[in-house]
Amino acid sequence: MKNGYDARVNGDGTELARFYKDVSTAEEENEGWRILLDERPVKTPMRNDLLVPTHALAEAIADEWRAQDARIDPETMPLTKLANTALDAVAPNATEVAENVLSFAGRDLICYRAEGPQTLIERQKALWDPMIDWAEDYYGARLNVTEGVMPIEQPADSLAALRTACLCHEPFSLTALHVMTSITGSAVLALAHIAGRMSLDESWAAAHVDEEFQTREWGADEEAAKRFKSRYEELRSASRFYELSQPG
Repeated sequence: MKNGYDARVNGDGTELARFYKDVSTAEEENEGWRILLDERPVKTPMRNDLLVPTHALAEAIADEWRAQDARIDPETMPLTKLANTALDAVAPNATEVAENVLSFAGRDLICYRAEGPQTLIERQKALWDPMIDWAEDYYGARLNVTEGVMPIEQPADSLAALRTACLCHEPFSLTALHVMTSITGSAVLALAHIAGRMSLDESWAAAHVDEEFQTREWGADEEAAKRFKSRYEELRSASRFYELSQPG
């Protein structure tokens, strides 16, 4: 096979001139799917082969490369960036990444409730209590809940159950889980979404109860709205990345 092209889309953000015409995908037996630029395989920034687990994900990444104009804009290629992250950063450090997800469970957003006003308390309860119950039913992980922000300890057996849930993911799904956990501030909400318990919009709404309340009370802030939109798109990309990386 011809030498591969280096897909430097996770570097300093500098756009590269488009240097290819044709984009295709090819299956490597027992290895996964490649993305080919003029029949040359794409490499990650760390020079790993950009091999992804499913044809669906390979085609979605290929579509990002097809959509580039005269210059390659990494910001329009979220699936490519996530695949690079999975191969370069997560695969060699899977245990550490899973432990980082678990660290959110130890201080999970949905365990820390407002002391007032009552409307916010009720909104948190309506969206978060079902997820507390779900974690117990699905994983056997009952989490303690408190008012305020002072840290509380979670049961060791509950954290052990969630640790097992995190460690069972291969690098591509673990990458998506880590991104979703970081954005929502909740391992439980991220796990619930990839398990199909919550839709994307439901998990977003549950993660932003406080912000929604503040906006309703004090009005929208333009800069905050832009940040929210950007973070929502990150969450959406991670969700799609997870879905496309699943066999079948």
